[in-house]
Amino acid sequence: MPVRPILRLGDPRLRQVSEPVETLDTPELHALITDMFDTMRAADGAGLAAPQIGVPLRVMIFGVESNPRYPDAETVPTTVIVNPEYDVLDDTQVSGWEGCLSVPGMRGCVPRSRAIRYRGYDAKGKLIERAVDGFHAIVFQHEYDHLDGVLYPDRIVEKTKFGFEDELVAAGVFD
Repeated sequence: MPVRPILRLGDPRLRQVSEPVETLDTPELHALITDMFDTMRAADGAGLAAPQIGVPLRVMIFGVESNPRYPDAETVPTTVIVNPEYDVLDDTQVSGWEGCLSVPGMRGCVPRSRAIRYRGYDAKGKLIERAVDGFHAIVFQHEYDHLDGVLYPDRIVEKTKFGFEDELVAAGVFD
């Protein structure tokens, strides 16, 4: 399947709220997910939401074993999740540096809930439910935001901790 172009910040399609997937286990859904994985891997991403490739559906994928963009990240299992939902398990906010394939070359320090429980369906309709914390919880919340038209810069509180990665590294703010 093809690697699809990734929409970038400023494209109005990234600000749309995505629609639920009505029917699971279809050839069209499987093809979309294959394209999403091919696109995510080609860009060294940790996750990708369907809106990032111009498809306004509530579908997201993620997974990290070894990733040059996140060299110190803990392993996150490769996951497809359709029509996801989540609940916060711990109100504690943790701030961490995030990047995004739709905001290339930039990083920002974003507060997120430390622990969550998410649920949704795999491509065949099997229920997935997990309680997670740490990097796994951050990746989920980041991709989930895309489904609601939210990008990580919208969540940055301390604006001095947002910028081009090279400049942040040179300034000693991000390493």
